[in-house]
Amino acid sequence: MCLAARREAAVGAQLCTDDADRLREQLGALRAFPGGLVLAGAVDGRTCGLLLARVLGPGPFTDVASMSIEAVYVLPEVRRRGLGHALLAGAVARAEEVGATELYASPLPGARGMQRFLARMGFAPAATHRVVTTSALQRRLAHDAAPAVLPGTARRSGSRGLEDLIARRRQGRIRAEGVAVTGGVPVVVRQTDAAGQPRASISMQVNRAVQSRRPSASSTTTS
Repeated sequence: MCLAARREAAVGAQLCTDDADRLREQLGALRAFPGGLVLAGAVDGRTCGLLLARVLGPGPFTDVASMSIEAVYVLPEVRRRGLGHALLAGAVARAEEVGATELYASPLPGARGMQRFLARMGFAPAATHRVVTTSALQRRLAHDAAPAVLPGTARRSGSRGLEDLIARRRQGRIRAEGVAVTGGVPVVVRQTDAAGQPRASISMQVNRAVQSRRPSASSTTTS
């Protein structure tokens, strides 16, 4: 049953292992763990559903107990026949026994059936979990702890480094095309053809700027 739930979820590896022998050991450990709960539901004598949960607290930082539902799953062909309700009723009975005031559920991404069922039963969003692999976090920590490439230089963030790369490539294209920037105005550098004759002198923008600064011939000065 756990393996069937694992296949339905997009990230079933977060629910359980795909090794049947190891899975039996893990379920046995959950049942033996104080507060662990493993419920199985049957239809016509056939096991068709399960619920995995743990009782959390009271602890050092809270005086109340709660129940965390790790998984609730019913085979697709027997859904909408009350088995999911029966599994939750068993969880509620255990929660009352231990004084748990709230039940939390952590449906896996992609487990749409579980998501819809919990929403119908009144489970509301409470928090968002983020997950990272151990190796990815190790690489990130090592990168942040590494010294800068050049002495006296600070490490750039990923976005800043990308901006610097784009700026360098833009400057390289400008130099390759023979364009310089003078006073914020692009100027075409003088080029020569095969005969050595000049082909361009200055850009139109600079010509207009020079003409605008040249005094008018018809203007007069009065003293």
